[in-house]
Amino acid sequence: MSSIVMERTLVIRGRKVVGGVAEGEALVTRDRISGWGGIDPRTGTVVETRHELRGQSFAGKVLVFPGAKGSSGWSAMFHMTRLMNVAPAAFLFNEMTTKMALGAVVTHSPAMTGFDRDPLDCIETGDWVRVDADRGVVEITKKKTTLGDRP
Repeated sequence: MSSIVMERTLVIRGRKVVGGVAEGEALVTRDRISGWGGIDPRTGTVVETRHELRGQSFAGKVLVFPGAKGSSGWSAMFHMTRLMNVAPAAFLFNEMTTKMALGAVVTHSPAMTGFDRDPLDCIETGDWVRVDADRGVVEITKKKTTLGDRP
């Protein structure tokens, strides 16, 4: 018996916020992320009490989410993640705000918004994502799926 492993790649396009190229495993949430009190900047872990990612680290991952919430402390907290080497590899987000823009800039991580397709509908946690913000291209390699056992 054998299994067939399928892999497929999707491409979406968007607008550069911070240039650069990065890739990594996706961490996806439909919840906005609070910087001040919502993350631990020493570990890159979401700590907000009712957040669906509570206890999960975004360090080195492509963080896919609607956008920032909370105070102007957002950029300070994400700046600390860069200093502690636990920042996301890249940011993909839907809503551009000054908090979000500044937070992306201070991490030095490639960041994009303004997509032709909603990344929250295209990307799942565990997908492999390559972000080329300079070209405005996001390549998504879907998690491998196995199609049944074959005789």
